[in-house]
Amino acid sequence: MNGTGFFSFLGTILKWFSPNVVLSRSATQFMVFSQIAFAIGAWVLWSQSSPIIPNPLEIAGAIKKLWFEEGLGHELFTSYGTNAKALFYSVVISLSFAYLTVTPFFQKVSMLLSKFRFLGLAGLTFIFTLVIGGGEDLKIALLTFGMTVFFLTSMAEEVARIPEEEFDHGRTLRWGEWRVVWEVVVLGKMDKAIEVMRQNAAIGWTMLTMVEGIVRSEGGIGGLLLTQNKHFHLAEVFAIQILILVVGMLQDYGIGFSKKKICPWADLGLERKS
Repeated sequence: MNGTGFFSFLGTILKWFSPNVVLSRSATQFMVFSQIAFAIGAWVLWSQSSPIIPNPLEIAGAIKKLWFEEGLGHELFTSYGTNAKALFYSVVISLSFAYLTVTPFFQKVSMLLSKFRFLGLAGLTFIFTLVIGGGEDLKIALLTFGMTVFFLTSMAEEVARIPEEEFDHGRTLRWGEWRVVWEVVVLGKMDKAIEVMRQNAAIGWTMLTMVEGIVRSEGGIGGLLLTQNKHFHLAEVFAIQILILVVGMLQDYGIGFSKKKICPWADLGLERKS
């Protein structure tokens, strides 16, 4: 590499740390590849310096063992189905209450429900068991509750931040109040609703292992993870966590892709687009 090439390469590297810089596609790919290579290299060095931390090869072997000998694939599918059901219920409940905050009655009710986000799921298990029972229904109920309180909080805030001018514009078109709500709140904030759902889907995955640890009768990856953690099988623990991360990222990408297709206007005019 000659002097000109070196300074050009150095300039490209410096752009990675410059504010509000839009990289080319090739430069972005090179940056991401470098980040991944650095992370893997740091991981390998860490595993060599610490006998406790498993290396990538050990984790690959653990995934193979868990998948073919302990039914990891089936447990992962079960957990995904549980999370998807809870996400669906939380979307229906949260959006219903959030959109109805345009009325004084539901505004106060939603405000109260949003405060429930400070409650821990472990302390509510007994109450949910008395009302719903056990098994799959209990898991879904606990997970739905955990996602709904955060979803409702975020979405109610989005509705509250709608400028009054947008409502007035609908009224000048001689729309009724409920038509204004439909056009301005429901349709106008569809992109925000999908984005909030995307964030809460991730919250669901963080709570899923705890919920499945509480209710183990129906299987799921959470119970398998806690079992491996109990016996200090760190390679298996890392393997399960990595699979959860990969599935969660794929789900996040899918929701983000759907948002771009359903609400293409949402990213118009953004300075930095992912």
